[in-house]
Amino acid sequence: MVQDLAIGTVLIAATVCLHTLGLMAVTDLTARLMPLWRAHARVGPVLAMMSVVLGIFAILSVEIWFWAGAYLLLGVVPGGEAALYFSTTTFATVGFGDVVPHAQWRLLAALEGIDGFLLIGWSTAYLVSAGTRIGPFRIGEHF
Repeated sequence: MVQDLAIGTVLIAATVCLHTLGLMAVTDLTARLMPLWRAHARVGPVLAMMSVVLGIFAILSVEIWFWAGAYLLLGVVPGGEAALYFSTTTFATVGFGDVVPHAQWRLLAALEGIDGFLLIGWSTAYLVSAGTRIGPFRIGEHF
């Protein structure tokens, strides 16, 4: 149990750093592209939102692969495809249960679920903020 908590804490800290740096990169890239998009009143906000969504999706994908790599290294599940599938369903808190970790790693898998829940929630908050700042949804106009 202590081993799960220690490894989980390191993985969570790493994914929070990845998420922070990733969102900073998305913010920077979007800011650089906004002058091009502002010239197109209707299409610009849609392009801005698409770039933010795809950027967030890329960040979350890297984090899922990161957990999958850890599972593969630790032998939590058999094989790379199973590790990626298990990580994806666990991170997204779907948890189908058709791939199950070895008993000694159940707590680690639960920690990934918590990590995914928090990072997806953080991404949602970022997306809502982007939608009202640069996207097609202005506070006072649409809500």
